[in-house]
Formats: sequence, C-alpha cells, structure tokens
Amino acid sequence: MSLRSSPVRTPRMRKEETFLGKLGGTLRRKKAREVSDLQEEGKNAINSPLAPSLADLHPEDTLLEENEERTMIDPTSKDDPKFKELVKVLIDWINEVLVEDRIIVKQLEEDLFDGQVLQKLLETLAGCRLNVAEVTQTEMGQRQKLQTVLEAVQELLRPHGWALPWTVDAIHGKNLVAILHLLVSLAMHFRAPIRLPEHVSVQVVVVRKREGLLHSSHVIEELTTTTEQMMGRFERDAFDTLFDHAPDKLNLVKKSLITFVNKHLNKLNLEVTELETQFADGVYLVLLMGLLEGYFVPLHHFHLTPDSFDQKVHNVSFAFELMLDGGLQKPKARPEDVVSLDLKSTLRVLYNLFNKYKNAE
Repeated sequence: MSLRSSPVRTPRMRKEETFLGKLGGTLRRKKAREVSDLQEEGKNAINSPLAPSLADLHPEDTLLEENEERTMIDPTSKDDPKFKELVKVLIDWINEVLVEDRIIVKQLEEDLFDGQVLQKLLETLAGCRLNVAEVTQTEMGQRQKLQTVLEAVQELLRPHGWALPWTVDAIHGKNLVAILHLLVSLAMHFRAPIRLPEHVSVQVVVVRKREGLLHSSHVIEELTTTTEQMMGRFERDAFDTLFDHAPDKLNLVKKSLITFVNKHLNKLNLEVTELETQFADGVYLVLLMGLLEGYFVPLHHFHLTPDSFDQKVHNVSFAFELMLDGGLQKPKARPEDVVSLDLKSTLRVLYNLFNKYKNAE
C-alpha cells in the first residue's frame, strides 16, 4: 500500500480558503434571504386586496369566515395626541371610580373585554348590584356577564335616545372603538368630573372576507363632539334659556349673585366684581362655604394661592364636597368647567348656594 503525500499548504493558501469559505456562506445566506423575500412578495401580490397598507393587522384579524367583518383603528389615528388624551382621561376616570376596589386599568382593550371591570364600574356609578357571577373564567361566562352589563347600560341610556354602537361581540373581541363609545356614553350619562377632549375622530379600517379574499375600506368614527353637547345639552335648565334667549335678564341674575356673595365675603374684607374669573381658582368658593355654614376651613385642606390647573380643580372639588356636607345636591357643573372660566357652570354653582342661603346672615 502506497502512501500519497499531502500537498503542502502555505499560510497564504489557507487564508484564501478561509475567505472563500466565508464568501460562500454569505452568498448562500443572501440567496436564502432572496428566496424568502421573493416568497413574501409573491404572497403579498396574490393577496394584494387582503389588507390596507397602513392598518396594524394581527394574524387573528385575517382569520375571518366568509362575509365576516372586523374593524381596527388605523395606527396613524392611534398616534393622534387628542386620541391618546381621550384614552388617558378615560383610564384615569375608571381608576379613580374604582379606587376602593383596588382595580387598576392599564389598557382598555385587555382590561375591559371580559366584563369584570365594566360590571364594577357600572355598579359603582349607578349604585346598583348586578346579578352576575363575580369571577368568570370561561368565554361563555364572560359573554353572559357582558350581556347582563350591556343590557343594564342600555336601560340607563335609552331615555337619552342615543345610538349604542357596541355589542357583546365587539367588546369581547377587544374592539377599542366600541369600548371607547361605551365609556364616553357612560361618562356623559353620569356627568363624570372629567374633561373629554373635543372633536376626537379616528380612521377605522373595516376588513371583510368576500369570495375567499379580504377586502378593506376606511370610515371615520366620531368619538367625541363638543363639551356642551356631551355633558350638558340633554339637561337644559333655566341658565340655558337665559344664555340663549334672555341675555338682558342674565345681567340681573349676575348682579343678584354678586350682591349675595359679597354680603358674606365682605366679612373677610374680600369683594367680588367678576363671577367667572374670581371663583375660577376655588379659593372664594371654599371660604364662602365656611362663612355660610359657620366654620373655619383649615388652610391645609386647600391651596390658598393655587398656581396650576390641578390645584384649582382640587379647590373647586373640595368646595363641592363641603356643599354636599351642607346638605346641598351635587352641583351639575364640573370643577374643570368652573376652573376653565365657564360662566354658565359658575352661575349654576352660585345659584345653588343662593337658593339655600339667601336668608342667611
């Protein structure tokens, strides 16, 4: 048996072989990537009517039955500052309402779809008790709970004659548009002490399966209108009439209220000349309640020189609490409206005080 001698490989040859090996690997990876890209392009070309380019489609969003429809918010709308503000305001409101239940909502779609939080929210706001199981793990149980909650909501909102653009399927399917419509309607009905951003609209992508292919279209969904329309128009009162039809009599009402408040604030060497501005920070309201009820309000309970919107809202809210303690009904106005120099809201609050304390010395 003869032995074949191995060729001698110089360092330069070994270096060239290493380079060629790496180059071959790179070319193979590039080829595989091109094949993968080509397959993806082919799939997209075949399914070109599948979905809009802007929509943030998840895999489950494309698994539809024939003629089934699914909606989702266009990502560009989700980035809109007013939309983000609306979501934040509603989340903060829910968490404040449910603080005693130690419920913290972080994401509306994930936290509200099963009906548990919606049940607690409605029970707390309406002061009622729904006949539903406390905990439901199965999908059927969640849907039954949602059905009960939404039926109760429908009973509350029916007198307003509002459209109710949500269903059990939509809420349980984590449809954010439907959830937002529901929450905005609840906030309107219960006159939530929050300021919803006005004129919030979103572009909604509607995907429907037809003849085995998915087709998309875009619609604009209006989530909020104006504060007046959302929070006050369905409960018109004498001040609405005064502002709309009798501005001359409005001045007489303002003069009467100024005389009333100065009768008491003068005891502290304070005087009011402009109702809409001088009550906006809540300080005079707090002091006025103390004078009317005959007690001193400790200064650490409110901000004597508020320098932010939140501090002013705190003062007005605190004054509202003092009014409730004094046996008055909850003011129709919201603290945020008084702070925002809304004259009609301020007049409503002061007229409420005038009716009870007009004969007080």
